[in-house]
This record gives sequence, structure tokens and C-alpha cells, in this order.
Amino acid sequence: MHRLYDTGQVDRAVPTRVWTNALHPEDRERAERDFERAVAARGAYNSQFRIILPSGEIRHLRSRAHFYVDEDGTPSFIGAEWDVTSDVLLNAELGKQKMVAEARALALEESNARIEYVADHDYLTGMPNRRLLDKRLAELTMDKSVSSLAVLHLDLDQLKQINDSHGHAAGDAVLRAASLRIAAATPANGMAARVGGDEFVIVLVNFNGFDQLRAIVEDVQRRLRKKIRFGQEMLQSGASIGVSWSNNRRARNLLAESDLALHQAKKLSRNRVEYFSRQLQEELRGTRRLAEELAEALEQGQILPYYQVQLDAHTREITGLEALARWNHPERGVLAPGVFFRIADEHGLSAEIDAVVLRRALEDRAAWQATGCNVPRIAVNISPARLADPTLADKLRRLAIPPGAIVFELVETIFLDDCDDKFLANVDLIKQMGIDIEIDDFGSGHASLIGLVRLKPKRLKIDRQLVADVVESAEQRRVVGSIVEIAKALDVEVIAEGVETEAHAVTLSRLGCDSLQGFALGYPSSAVDMGRFLALASHEGKSQNVAG
Repeated sequence: MHRLYDTGQVDRAVPTRVWTNALHPEDRERAERDFERAVAARGAYNSQFRIILPSGEIRHLRSRAHFYVDEDGTPSFIGAEWDVTSDVLLNAELGKQKMVAEARALALEESNARIEYVADHDYLTGMPNRRLLDKRLAELTMDKSVSSLAVLHLDLDQLKQINDSHGHAAGDAVLRAASLRIAAATPANGMAARVGGDEFVIVLVNFNGFDQLRAIVEDVQRRLRKKIRFGQEMLQSGASIGVSWSNNRRARNLLAESDLALHQAKKLSRNRVEYFSRQLQEELRGTRRLAEELAEALEQGQILPYYQVQLDAHTREITGLEALARWNHPERGVLAPGVFFRIADEHGLSAEIDAVVLRRALEDRAAWQATGCNVPRIAVNISPARLADPTLADKLRRLAIPPGAIVFELVETIFLDDCDDKFLANVDLIKQMGIDIEIDDFGSGHASLIGLVRLKPKRLKIDRQLVADVVESAEQRRVVGSIVEIAKALDVEVIAEGVETEAHAVTLSRLGCDSLQGFALGYPSSAVDMGRFLALASHEGKSQNVAG
């Protein structure tokens, strides 16, 4: 039994049964085992347990005692028991708080890891993003074990068309499928990342020479050419790829060089691979220099119109002029559009060139009229960028263009099937100002009959490629004749360009073309020369009227 002493030093023997019954059921077996071990060892007794008071309250007790044999030889334990409920509860609370703190720390660590992952990975494909790519390239630059590096810069073809035709869900499906294929083609020691909307980059490390590099590039291209299933549709994409590689660690240069190679691949065609070279670098530098010169040329008034006549197909009287942009280069002389128009498009200068040519054409027209010339309508190109300008109508109103004086030619890069409401609204405003609309290069594959009906142009110009063989080829004559019939059915006039021989002119007149334009009828001329030509034509016309 236990022997306890109260404050009054009154010896109270508490029967074992009382203590056993008071022990908490969950602690009883352990507490009794502790006591039995102490009895068997005849040594120290040390235990802690819970008891249940008659009121039902639970208390925690700590018991310490030593084995003792009294003068009568009776064995017992002498010690003390004290209530440690407060300590136990405090320690439990501290333990709980520690667990909560540890759980919060773990959650914070996991949250930080997720934030870091999201910051370094693309949300759609799960691939590393540009941020992680830059980190990896920086590491490779410092890694002395790197013996060779290559960067493949990829741009998916047709993604915009897929988005437009099938919706953005289809575009997302293509991006996810492409990311899986690119990752599968990337060696284990390499890295693949999505760095933009439809752009991906593959980094290859310590590959075995150019032959292995080329094999990997071809494998990537082959995988991306395969069709992608989206619902019931099979979508076709492919990719343009720019590649740069080196046997040293100039990783940052490789990324810039692969981007230049990609730019070249996209410029030349779709689904093409271009490898960076010093020659390509020099060509691109030359292009940039030319773009910078072109921007200066616009500021310094070096862009001016040359004029080519359009004649009535039957009477050969002047029906119109086309203003063609020329660059009066201070060192290279007068440059045709073929030299600088692509550069203008790539550097966002086309709209400004259109505006300059229009303004100069209006100035030339006023000067010719001041000398008594009869000036026909003047056709001026208008680029998609200028047509998309929301302030275009206001800019045109400020020019005070006389009705019927100017015609806008929509260049071949405008896809008439895709013209949206804003585009059509701008076209309607242009028509309301008395400016006719013409379609250039009709039949080259960019303009459709649906677009023709929606746009309702005043005239269309048959592409020179259809005109070239019209004399010798019965098939070409049937094609041109069909275009003329369609145009007539829509009450649209027809101009044939590329008329280089008299036989061309006669044949196209017989096929029903309204007007003709080409070298056989007149070369592009400066404003001064065209002024003389118009003056002569006006004089001859007046003489005929007097004679009549």
C-alpha cells in the first residue's frame, strides 16, 4: 500500500484498492507495472499517472518513493505524491503550440516552394519559363565542365490561325502537345522552356558534334510536324527553328544569335530551320542599319512618290495614276520599294510611308492643277497598320482631300475574309469622304470572293502573275476572263497591271478589262516628269476639242 503524510502529520494508511480504483483506466496498467517493478527491485519508485476524483475531475500526480523496512521488519515505500496537473497542462499546451508553429513553418516553406515554382514555370505547359532559362544559362556560362552548348529557338507555325479558326482552347491544346513533344526530344542533360506565347527554347549541353546537333533539330522538327487531335479535329502546326551553337560557354550570345536565326527562318518560309552564321549576322546588321536610315529618310523628306499611268483599255486615254513610293537615297540614288518595303513592314514604318506618299501626292496634284493640267485620280497604297489606326479618319479629314481625287489600294497582305468590324468601319468612313477603294494583286491568293462582296471596292487590279502569260496561255485567258465576269457581276471595274507588251494590252482589252497599267504604257516617273506628261496630254486634249 501507499503511505501518505498530511500537514497535520497524521498517519493515514490508504488501502491499495482505493488508489487502484482512482487510477485513470488508461494509466492503470502502466502505473501498476511501475510499482511492481519497484517492489521486485526493492529500490526507487518513480511514476506519473492520472487519477479521477469523486467529482469526476482528472488530476495528474507524480509519485516518488524509496523502499524501506521498518524496525518490525515490515517492508514499505516511503515517499511523496504531488499534483502536477498545472505543469502537465502547461507542457501540453506548449507542445501543441510547438506543433502548430512547426506546421505553419512547414506550410510557409511549401508555400514559398510553390511560389518559387510558379515564378520559374509556365502556367499552361508546366515547362520552365524565361526566368528559369536565364538562370540556367547563367549557370552554364560559369560551369567549367561545359564543353559545348547549343540553343534552339522555336516558333510554332499556324498558332494564330488555329486560335482564330478553332478557338483559344484549341491553341492551348497545341501548346501543351508541343511542349510534351519538345520535352521528349530534349536530352536528359538539356533543358526545354516556353519563353513566350508560341516560342520555345531548347538548350543542349555537351552534345557530340554538329551531326548530333542536326539530328536533334530534325527530330524536334519531325515531332512538331505531326498533327494534334483536338476533339474531332486534327490540327497541323509545325515550327520555324533558329539554331546557334558553340564549343565554349558564351551562353548569352547563343540565345541572341538563335533569335536572329529564327527571325531569318520565319522571314524565308514556314517550318524552316536556319543556323546562325557570321554572314547572317552581317546581313541582319545591314538590315538594321537600313531600317535606321529609312527612319531618318522619313524625317528628312527622302521618301517621295513616283507615278505610273493607267490608261483606258479601249481609248488609251489616261484614267488614273498610281503613286509608287521611292526612296531618294543620298548615296545609292532612287531606290524602288523592293529594297525597303519588307524592312518597313518589319520595323513598323509602313503606315508612316503611306502617310508621306499620300501627302506628297496631294501636293503634286495641287501643283499640276496650278499649271492647268487635267489630273486624273491618284491611287495610293494603304497598309494594314494604317487601316487599323483608330485616328485615320481624323487624319484624312485634316488633309481636306477633294472627292474623287484619291484612291486607296489595299495591299495584298490584307486578308479580306478576316476583316473585322473596325476594319470595315474605317473603310466605310474612307468611302464617305469620296475616296474609292481598290483591291491590289487580285488573284494572288489573298483576296476572296466573300471578302470582295463584303468590302464592295470600286475596282480590282488583276495580279501581274496572271497577266504575264495571258497572250500565249488559253488557260490564263480563261482565268482572267472569269475574274472580269465576276467583277462585272459585282459592278466592280477591272485594272490589269503588268502590261509589258502591246499584245498584252490588246488581249486584255478583248477580255473586258477597263484599264491597263504596265511598262508597255509608261514607266514610273518623278513628279516633274509626270507633270510634263500631263501638261502635254492636257494640251493635246484641248487642241482636239478646239479642232472639233
